[in-house]
Amino acid sequence: MVIALIGTRMAGLADTLADRTGFGEALVGSVLLGAGTSIAGIVTSASTAASGAPDLAVSNAMGGIAAQTMFLALADVAYRKVNLEHAAASPVNLGQATVLIILLILPLMAWVSPPYAIFGVNPLTPVLVAVYFVGLHNAHRIKQKPMWLPRQTDATRDEDDDDCDDHRPLALLFAIFAAMVGIVGLCGYFVGTAGLELSDRLGISQGVVGALGTAVVTSLPELVTTIAAVRRGALQLAVGGIIGGNMFDALFIAASDVAYREGSIYNAMSERSVFWVALAILMTGILLLGLLRRERQGPVGIGWESALLVGLWLGGAGLQISLG
Repeated sequence: MVIALIGTRMAGLADTLADRTGFGEALVGSVLLGAGTSIAGIVTSASTAASGAPDLAVSNAMGGIAAQTMFLALADVAYRKVNLEHAAASPVNLGQATVLIILLILPLMAWVSPPYAIFGVNPLTPVLVAVYFVGLHNAHRIKQKPMWLPRQTDATRDEDDDDCDDHRPLALLFAIFAAMVGIVGLCGYFVGTAGLELSDRLGISQGVVGALGTAVVTSLPELVTTIAAVRRGALQLAVGGIIGGNMFDALFIAASDVAYREGSIYNAMSERSVFWVALAILMTGILLLGLLRRERQGPVGIGWESALLVGLWLGGAGLQISLG
């Protein structure tokens, strides 16, 4: 409840900061809102990895990416004017979705590679972090000098049309946002502890608890901030917050690898965790194609990609539950 309540406030602050700083909704959504709302998840993954639960740590990260991508489909339902991916056209989001796919493929490559660690950390871990920052740098360059622009239609929403009526000092706004991030992060620790205890007491696999329990709970900020941003008309902030948050979530594995002291966490992943990595890649690819296709209105009132994303997540969740 605390995570969901604070998440709603974070969307409004991020929208204001995007307007006041001039960085744009897509970039602020990916960096500030995406990382800020993901803090609970990274605390959950790192704390559970440190407790010797690699499957819960990884499935929490990958299940969170899958759930948050599905949340974008729910936001599409909330935005009834036109397909959300059509109205929120942004080259920054396209670039970041591509980086996200790269970030998700790297752990799979480490999983099939021979186990190797230096002081308990796989050499891929710093590579993941480097790729993340290179992706952010490229997103900033795309924002400053885009070499590709979406075709403008009467349904395309331009963030420059917004007026900002919050004139509080930027330092104060950033301080309030940082305080909210701290509270959400503390909640993430308790969620991780509860997830481990539930797995032990109920005899449910860590993969199921991580992907469908802790991942969904710690992803609540993304759900509420995305819907709140859509209702405010900050469509690029909503899409950028999900994609950027997913990029940051990919770093959960890097943090978990550092916290996991029994070797490389990539080689400790079970097939359940690998399933969620593959599902996250598939869902991101579908979202990317939807952002490129920019369907105006789907057959069921939402874009075809949104319907497919919901179906894939429900199918994946049902399959994992059936396996016990």
